Amino acid sequence: MEKIIIKGGYKLKGEVNISSAKNSVLPIIAASILSGDVSIIENAPMLEDVFVICKVLESLGADVQLDTNTNCITIDTKDINSKEEPHSDLVRKMRASFLIMGPMLSRFGRVKLSLPGGCNIGSRPIDLHLKGFSALGAQIDLGHGYVEGRANRLIGNKIYLDFPSVGATENIMMAAVLAKGETVIENSAEEPEIEDLATYLNSMGACIEGAGTGTIKIKGVEELKGVRHRPIYDRIEAGTYMTAAAITKSQIKINGINEEHMKPILAKLSECGVNMEIKNESVIIYGEGDIKAVDIKTMPYPGFPTDMQAQMMALLAIAKGTSIITETVFENRFMHAPELKRMGANVKIDGRSAVIEGVKKLTGAEVKATDLRAGAALIICALAAEGCTSISDVYHIDRGYVDIENKLKALGANIERINY
Repeated sequence: MEKIIIKGGYKLKGEVNISSAKNSVLPIIAASILSGDVSIIENAPMLEDVFVICKVLESLGADVQLDTNTNCITIDTKDINSKEEPHSDLVRKMRASFLIMGPMLSRFGRVKLSLPGGCNIGSRPIDLHLKGFSALGAQIDLGHGYVEGRANRLIGNKIYLDFPSVGATENIMMAAVLAKGETVIENSAEEPEIEDLATYLNSMGACIEGAGTGTIKIKGVEELKGVRHRPIYDRIEAGTYMTAAAITKSQIKINGINEEHMKPILAKLSECGVNMEIKNESVIIYGEGDIKAVDIKTMPYPGFPTDMQAQMMALLAIAKGTSIITETVFENRFMHAPELKRMGANVKIDGRSAVIEGVKKLTGAEVKATDLRAGAALIICALAAEGCTSISDVYHIDRGYVDIENKLKALGANIERINY
């Protein structure tokens, strides 16, 4: 068991480099199944979630090589066996493992896997994925904790998503690239990670138009080839370091941002009174001045991302005035609030809304990371708190942040990871 120990009150300074987006890399790794060839993912984030999905592919017969020195992943999927089932403990460990269903159905016409797991932040049903596969002609059977899909060959169709689910959009898109005819996904998710996946698939030989908009058109092709790809930057990691600079009133430079992808985060931080300067693919945060209270409503992209909600709550805990955060994406994503209150934050939860009265100071305490972004929020508060904070269950944090304690230590934070 490990803990992260932070002594607050230290200013941050220097530069930090942002990794590639975990939420891009995971579906891209799954999509490599489609080629039956060798693909190379450059600048891959060496995260627990990435290791898990690589192990899922290995359990199917793929040869996956991770080079932690160059941050490259080489994936050879020619020997994948469609009769193999991925280890159930791996699929249950991480929800994104379910992204292999579309590629497996598309390439082999058969897949069976256990129902997925992941962070306990609310209901994330897979019904939209399954409805999409059914619309493409797959026979879907559910039972005893497993889901199985079969099809001689998937057939293109028009699919309307009841909700613009990122995972469902990705899975259906991957299923459709080898399907016969044309598929149209309406009310599709518009996240930058969707567009990145489409870029990867198109470089493999797919024919996808409209990714990043509400309507995606896919013309099925006969085969795909392996390629080399460098995923987009992680906008959530970048946003996390921005809030860390703001709450500690620090000036740091963050390398690796796409201003277009980060518009909702940048706009809300500016509204909070955070001064910044954007140059090329970097942003300098000038953390002087007080943080102003703001209202936030999480929404599918291009709205404010739910994955930044906890970090913003941490920042607003010391804002002047009253802020309200409304969570519309997940119904159980305020589990960090009681932990922030242990540090002196004044947060009241009412259904899907949180009311945050800014306080003058936060105090170190023993707290627990209840999920990935909750852990990031606790780190942010701890950096500004008086005294020492001990954060347990840090394995959640490791799912989404590359080497976070060493990156912060290089910026001047008093932070260490200990075994206990």
